[in-house]
Amino acid sequence: MTEPKKKLRTIDAPFVALGPSGVAIRDRLKHLTPEDDKVLRLVGEHLGRLASLDLKVRCADGSDHDAQRWAARKQSLTAESSSRWAGSITKSTHDQWALSRRCQLAHIQCLETGIRTLVHRLSQPIGEKGTKKAPGGYRSKSEWFQKSRRLHTLEHRLDVARAEREAGAVNVVRGGRKLLNTRHNLAKAQLTETEWRKRWEAERWFLTADGESGKRFGNETMRVTTEGEVSIKLPAPLAHLSNVRHGRYVLTSKVAFAHRGQEWADRVEANRAVAYRIHLDVARGRWYLTASWQRPLVQTIPLQTARANGMIGVDTNADHFAAYRLDEHGNPVGEPHRFHYDLSGSAEHRDARIRHAITRLLHWAKRCGVAAIAIENLDFTAERTRERHGRKKRFRQLISGIPTGKLKARLVSMAAESGLSIVAVDPAYTSQWGGRHWQKPLVTPRRKMTRHAAASVAIVRGREETRPPVTERAHDARRRAGTQQGTRATSASKTVRDARSAGTWVQDSLLTTD
Repeated sequence: MTEPKKKLRTIDAPFVALGPSGVAIRDRLKHLTPEDDKVLRLVGEHLGRLASLDLKVRCADGSDHDAQRWAARKQSLTAESSSRWAGSITKSTHDQWALSRRCQLAHIQCLETGIRTLVHRLSQPIGEKGTKKAPGGYRSKSEWFQKSRRLHTLEHRLDVARAEREAGAVNVVRGGRKLLNTRHNLAKAQLTETEWRKRWEAERWFLTADGESGKRFGNETMRVTTEGEVSIKLPAPLAHLSNVRHGRYVLTSKVAFAHRGQEWADRVEANRAVAYRIHLDVARGRWYLTASWQRPLVQTIPLQTARANGMIGVDTNADHFAAYRLDEHGNPVGEPHRFHYDLSGSAEHRDARIRHAITRLLHWAKRCGVAAIAIENLDFTAERTRERHGRKKRFRQLISGIPTGKLKARLVSMAAESGLSIVAVDPAYTSQWGGRHWQKPLVTPRRKMTRHAAASVAIVRGREETRPPVTERAHDARRRAGTQQGTRATSASKTVRDARSAGTWVQDSLLTTD
């Protein structure tokens, strides 16, 4: 009796990702005098207090907020700062509230996913084995009982979250919830109460000014000239601290942006909008100035153009990128490459290692002469819940360790500067197809092929003509290999062997989908 065919989900078509929509560069404010440091601290503390009060008012308004309330908030802040400072504060508050609303919705969806999984597993008999599509029952009565209690806990959390969302209430912490919770674990964070207090206060300061096109040097509140001179428009209560006319304070430090400095200089010379943010790194005792501006979205090149000179297929893993060069037909060329990174340590160190791995990948792609990099469009948001994978703690940690969102933004931005395009590919079945159809044929006495390297080959797919559905090809290929029906009736391994004996590489039809 034949087993029923496994239904595979539809694979989304690949697409060329849009380029970066914004730019941010940073430089250190060196050689500040004690007076400069004092003024920056006073301005940041004063505006931070106003930002906290404005956020409190915005959260109290909830979903009833409108343009009139926004104007009233800005008017109340103008008397204690300035019109432009008030505009920056209210805009930052609005963005923070909107971000909290999106996080609130994501939290509700996560709870709903966990509850559905718990309900399903609790309905299964104890000891029932699961499948790849659906988990089975729990192993024992004790585990079943504990999970039933957790179900009630999640249902209560879901009710509370839904009620808050309907009421327009959000939970926001200026300074960050993570740093707030660190206050209760100072020993583990290796901080004293004084050190934590300094970090907490610095994170709650507000020294951000939005740019404005048409104004001198693109910003009236924080002005940075092409020579690197930094001046700040002081709030009204601190105007007596000014050292130049019109209530402004000029810092002794000069900035010189080494990265994209010419692009920044072109903008300020043309009086185009540039936003600035000054912040203090308490651990190092250093002040930094960050300049940012928006870029118009550039129309991406067609997918066929990106594939014209071949591509680099990249399989993302928890500790490395597995990459393979592919020609315009999707056939592997040369040897596989690995670009390792370590995601342990602090967030700054993890980000630096990711940047270093991406840089090496981009340099290799440029040497190969390709125009695009194909990478899986990963999103493990729904896969990280403990209810889905149960006791597989190490597997959950592995999934959580794979960079996704930050990696996408970082890769797209850095690739655009290198003149490369990023092709986002559906990650469905790439590891399975790579391990089944590419890993063994590509092994040679001098080449070791891993499953990850084989997956980087299977990432790039194409279509030459009408093909049967992927479910039929994936499950009936071996049975159809010995028949003479159809023009594509051979299995992947036989096709590869025939191609290798003929001295050429031919992409098998099993790997070509929409």
